[in-house]
Amino acid sequence: LDFLLLFIYFVLEGFAGGLRTQALLFAVFLALYMVTVLGNLLMIIVITLDARLHSPMYFFLKNLSFVDLCYSSVIAPNALANFFSSSKVITFAGCATQFFFFSLLATTEGFLLGVMAYDRFMAICNPLRYPITMCQSACTRLLLGAYCGGCFNSVVQTSFTFHLPFCSSNRINHFFCDVPPLLQIACGNTAINELLLFGICGLIIVAVTIVILISYGYITVTILRMRSGTGRRKIFSTCGSHMTAVTLFFGTLFVMYAQPGAIESMEQGKVVSVFYTLVIPMLNPLIYSLRNKDVKEALRRLGQKHTTM
Repeated sequence: LDFLLLFIYFVLEGFAGGLRTQALLFAVFLALYMVTVLGNLLMIIVITLDARLHSPMYFFLKNLSFVDLCYSSVIAPNALANFFSSSKVITFAGCATQFFFFSLLATTEGFLLGVMAYDRFMAICNPLRYPITMCQSACTRLLLGAYCGGCFNSVVQTSFTFHLPFCSSNRINHFFCDVPPLLQIACGNTAINELLLFGICGLIIVAVTIVILISYGYITVTILRMRSGTGRRKIFSTCGSHMTAVTLFFGTLFVMYAQPGAIESMEQGKVVSVFYTLVIPMLNPLIYSLRNKDVKEALRRLGQKHTTM
């Protein structure tokens, strides 16, 4: 049976419209993906090369850029190829693999945003203990914990989703393999899958949001006690960037996965999916570079070094 599953295929219907609409969508997807790749690669290179950015905060930011780069790359190239494809076919194994890595990386990003909030809490509220608490080994363990959490969710969602019988249709009303459109074409009982989807994703979103809110609650109190206006502005700039990224990411995930009725509204789901698979990974490096003085100075130094060579 497992051998036969390799030859089952799905058809990714993508977006409706004629050749003109498909060409326009192709151009939009390509532009978003190119900016995503260039922006996140630039962040990784700058943080790696600039010794002044070798701190826990930028260690996590570099890994956030890596995750953004990877999980947009799981979706975008196949979506781009399908815009002008007549078949738009993806194998059962290919669909399961795409969903596994997408779920792994998207969940890891959620946990990573929580870890970054904790890092800011320790840096601002416990500055004397910060070098010990957030040492290199501690940062590595937190990063591995984020990946383990992502892997757990991905294994559960993938195994339960792809053990369903898909006998009613093989046409997925989406531009990539995701749980809601797959549950729509399953001909078995999907109640447990929906419970797992809303339950686990809702729990992750709520848990990480609580960590972020508690961290920023303490940070806000600490900032208000500061006498230095310069220090306040710098912290507000750094924390503001992070809160913008958190709001965009978790807001779209909640709309897509953590509320009842998300499975039925797939046309809305496609638009939301474009936002968190391409727009947010594109915006994150812009948010962190434009509002972060240290990153802007590092970019300037890298530019000066390149021009003098």
